Amino acid sequence: MYSKLLTLVTLLCLSMCGYAQNPIELAQRANNYFMAKWSDPTAPTNFKKLRPSNLWTRGVYYEGLMALNEVAPEARYMEYVDKWGAFHKWDVYGGKYTTVDADHQCCAQTYMARYNMIGGAEKYAAIQKNFDNQVANVAPHCWTWIDAIQMAMPAFAMMTQITGDRKYLDYAMKSYLWTRDSCGGGLFNIPEGLWWRDKNFVAPYKESDGKNCYWSRGNGWVYAALCRTMSTLDKKDPYFKQLKKDYLLMTKALEQLQREDGFWNASLASQDYAGPELSGTSLFLYGMAWGVNNGLLKRSKYQPILDKAWQACATCVHDDGFLGYVQGSGDRPASSQPCTYVREPDFDDYGLGCFLLGATEYAKSR
Repeated sequence: MYSKLLTLVTLLCLSMCGYAQNPIELAQRANNYFMAKWSDPTAPTNFKKLRPSNLWTRGVYYEGLMALNEVAPEARYMEYVDKWGAFHKWDVYGGKYTTVDADHQCCAQTYMARYNMIGGAEKYAAIQKNFDNQVANVAPHCWTWIDAIQMAMPAFAMMTQITGDRKYLDYAMKSYLWTRDSCGGGLFNIPEGLWWRDKNFVAPYKESDGKNCYWSRGNGWVYAALCRTMSTLDKKDPYFKQLKKDYLLMTKALEQLQREDGFWNASLASQDYAGPELSGTSLFLYGMAWGVNNGLLKRSKYQPILDKAWQACATCVHDDGFLGYVQGSGDRPASSQPCTYVREPDFDDYGLGCFLLGATEYAKSR
């Protein structure tokens, strides 16, 4: 009897542990924590100064929320999105004539995704004016940091998808290729399959151990952007083929740099600031899971990598939904250190957005 009871208790514990690791359950827990804290989506963020809630950090969060709603829809999620978007008149951060800062355009991805769900041209009208102004008046040489690729490239591609006008996609690809091949001599180190964050980090810049400085979250932004942009394209499109080539180069590099515990270091190729970090790891989980789900990567090879990455991400979720090991804002591995399980980052939204993207895409791969 005792043996049977012990077995039953053991199985129950294992079952509970398995449930706790369920990606959708953990995604919902983390999101519930955030939505309770920010019950009014129109309220400005307040780190050192007040900023309107359509800034880039919140834009990344809403990308994740849209992904969560796709796999586990709840009416309150879209009510939250609609209240936020309507408050900002479905316009970019800084107004429709902001053209030089891709960060300000990040929110456009969610606006257009919502349009794709329920229609309403007002959801992209202001964005289109912004993009038209940029295409007409700004040379495609303004993405001088790799974060910009995620903030803006998928949005320009989505505008082409909605309007049928290829000029937006053409502009985005010219901008991407300029950043890739020309900015600072080219920010994509093709032989190593990784990106320098901006021209300040191109070799001979090194970490203290002599390794090149490849920032995890910066590379995660590019990796996610490649997936999100390819999602709008026909696989026969020459742009798809270009982005797929870069995606596979990055994948090959990243798979070799994953830590035994499933995380990636904040400095990908270096032991400087080594340790758990959620935002970059979540973006790599998202990108690799997307590749498996869309037939670009072999499941037999990459599912174990995904499983290990997910287990790492799952350890970051506190019982109340707070996310640990999120590196705060910055531009390099050294920014906002130390990155710990209990330290709250300066912005509490983009790390969650990355986590929701990774968790939901992983859930599709299982």
